[in-house]
Amino acid sequence: VREHPPGERVFFGAHVRLAADDGTEAGYRIVGADEAGGTAISVDSPLARALLRRSPGDEVEVTAAAGTRRYRVVAVRYD
Repeated sequence: VREHPPGERVFFGAHVRLAADDGTEAGYRIVGADEAGGTAISVDSPLARALLRRSPGDEVEVTAAAGTRRYRVVAVRYD
């Protein structure tokens, strides 16, 4: 098991690059509920909850109203 430095794990405020199971990639930032919109997702959302404490290379499965999707964490950064 590879240990990841704290900056490589997903926490509040992280910019996360994801690869979806269909091959597409997208970037999101985890924010508070009052800041959510567009690519800024609420820390309370199903996707953000699944991503918390994950690291690049980890895979998550998210079930939401649109169905179940799988994602792989490509990158995590903080600005």
